[in-house]
Amino acid sequence: MLEPVLEVKTLKTSFKTKNRETTVVDGIDFEIGPNEVVALVGESGCGKSMTSLSIMQLLPRSAEVSGGEIRFRGRNLLQLNKREMSQIRGRRISMIFQEPMTSLNPVLTIGMQMTEAIVRHLNVDKTKANGIADEWLRRVGFPEPTRTRKQFPHQLSGGMRQRVMLAMAMACKPDLLIADEPTTALDVTIQAQVLDLMRDLLKETGMSVLFITHDLGVVAEMANRVIVMYAGQIVETADVRSLFTSPMHPYTKGLLNSTPRMNGAIEKLVPIPGSVPPAGTIMPGCRFADRCPVATAECRQQPPELREVRPGHSVRCILA
Repeated sequence: MLEPVLEVKTLKTSFKTKNRETTVVDGIDFEIGPNEVVALVGESGCGKSMTSLSIMQLLPRSAEVSGGEIRFRGRNLLQLNKREMSQIRGRRISMIFQEPMTSLNPVLTIGMQMTEAIVRHLNVDKTKANGIADEWLRRVGFPEPTRTRKQFPHQLSGGMRQRVMLAMAMACKPDLLIADEPTTALDVTIQAQVLDLMRDLLKETGMSVLFITHDLGVVAEMANRVIVMYAGQIVETADVRSLFTSPMHPYTKGLLNSTPRMNGAIEKLVPIPGSVPPAGTIMPGCRFADRCPVATAECRQQPPELREVRPGHSVRCILA
């Protein structure tokens, strides 16, 4: 069996203040293999983005990884110093964020922002870096890359800026790409174009991807395997076909029932009642019990373990 590109083991991430510690990622385990696209799904507030920021070590000042391991190519990233981590971040692991306008520096040209990382990580001169930047801008759909390189972020549309972010992420040919809601801020047409582009580039490069989203339609298009998160925990994980055809956790079923289908059938969408509990809420049993249509008294008393119910399919529910 091939060695995983990324292994996350009992990862725990918390916000700390003088008076309390609030856990937002609570002991999650998963791995991503070579050439694999793993989708991390769930509602806002479930801990998806905090998981990605923990991997990249880009957490806010008040947050820290308080337990577990993050192994990339066998190395525990949590044991690296800032210089060692900066050599991996952007070169071996790249990340695309949800809103490109807040990720790009508004006072620097696209070219300046792209070539800075290329020069640093690939150890080439400015002329060579400009050539690499032009090549990737062309590959993500800019017909005049040299002109684009001289523009500022505000001169580009949202879809164009996201294409620039994709070019920046791919330019150093990383082993792992983390895409955190990369199409949420785009309209449907541009979203489809960006996803098609990502799919083509992933086939071409063979990199591994952690795709974070709440859009199950995107998951069906992009992923090999799916991890469902709720309230900081993994509640179900399976290959994409099994998850869509045989979901086992009530939360996963709720997500699917509240998602429109494109098969021509007219169905009534069933929303999940309530909302995700605030981070740090102490709950004696299952964290989804208050919103679950099949919860029993036992569900509210004993926290369920994540267990494998069939090969490759695990679920955190005593009723599964």
